[in-house]
Amino acid sequence: MLNFFELNMMIIFVSFLGFVLENIWLAATKGYIDNRNMNLPFLFGYGLVIIGFYTLIGTPANLKITEWFGVYFSRRGGFIFYFFVSVILVSVGEMLLGTFVERIFGFEYWNYSRLPLHITKYTSVPTSMGFGLIITLFMGYFFDNIMNQIHNMSDITVKVIGSVLMLLITADFIYSFAVMYRKRSLNIKWEKRCRLVSGLKKLLY
Repeated sequence: MLNFFELNMMIIFVSFLGFVLENIWLAATKGYIDNRNMNLPFLFGYGLVIIGFYTLIGTPANLKITEWFGVYFSRRGGFIFYFFVSVILVSVGEMLLGTFVERIFGFEYWNYSRLPLHITKYTSVPTSMGFGLIITLFMGYFFDNIMNQIHNMSDITVKVIGSVLMLLITADFIYSFAVMYRKRSLNIKWEKRCRLVSGLKKLLY
């Protein structure tokens, strides 16, 4: 049974992973990286989403629906089911978050209108499938292994480091969104061009 502090460490790890993932995508598609609206290199939402999926759905190999309704899947079936549920939840979540930010904060957090098969401007079939695939693969192949590594760490390390970092990440999240609410715009603090990516694009195009 995972305890509160171990889950905190997973949130921290995935929040950092989300920051890295978004900047890799940004570098590949636009040729630069930035602070992703935060001061610290952590995107709190990614960590919360993964823990939310674990709490509500479980993992592809250990689905909560099996416990609740006695519905059993093969290994492949579990992954397929998890993927489709992930796509639906990501789509709904993006629409709710995008609408909330625009109405309360007064600006567009993102806009997928240029993408094919977009559903409103907040979500699209390609992005939802992409996120759904990433979530499914992470929960199926990495989540349990990472949790085992965290579980093997000393209790004092997990409690102290986890608590300190969680406080910092939470404070940064609240502060950054307060700044965006006040400014009615994104909180871009720095932006760096990726010369290697830009050079490759020039060679290719």
